[in-house]
Amino acid sequence: MPQHRPDHAARATDVYLLFAHEPYYPSPSAHEINTTLVAADSLLHPRVRQPDGAQIHDRLTQGRESKEIIPLATLTHELGGGADWPAVGDWQSVTIDLLQLARRGKCDAFSLGLPAIERVLICTGPHSHVRAFDTAAGQFNSYGPPERAAVLAEISAYLACLVAEHDLWPGDGLLPPLFRPA
Repeated sequence: MPQHRPDHAARATDVYLLFAHEPYYPSPSAHEINTTLVAADSLLHPRVRQPDGAQIHDRLTQGRESKEIIPLATLTHELGGGADWPAVGDWQSVTIDLLQLARRGKCDAFSLGLPAIERVLICTGPHSHVRAFDTAAGQFNSYGPPERAAVLAEISAYLACLVAEHDLWPGDGLLPPLFRPA
């Protein structure tokens, strides 16, 4: 069931969007980067498709906890398994724009090269289960919400160290967030 937050819920200003993307290698000797985390306010950057970025920002920041990391798959889950994305925005174009901003240094980002299982877990909903075959053991292993929470906790711990002195810079010239009357 989608989780609907009330429209009057407080807006958290220090949350993060985590999304997976096609892998890239920043340099020939670098490890694969396949997941990126940005400050939610990066969605308000003028080089991000608008008004989609602002609408996703609004959805992302309403009723969240301070320093919370929200995977794109969680938003998809909250939006009726993706059925309600058209009313919010084009998440594909927005994440492509965010990735380009991050790679060009127009906003700060935490770039990750997650192993396959961890990446799959953040690409599935918060209540999903993933089965993977372990060829060495000759058996299937099941991964679910506890393992997903552990992946997010590990990313959160790394992020806390990264932002200990200053938060991720969302970029310059940001658009104002959507206004919600009280």
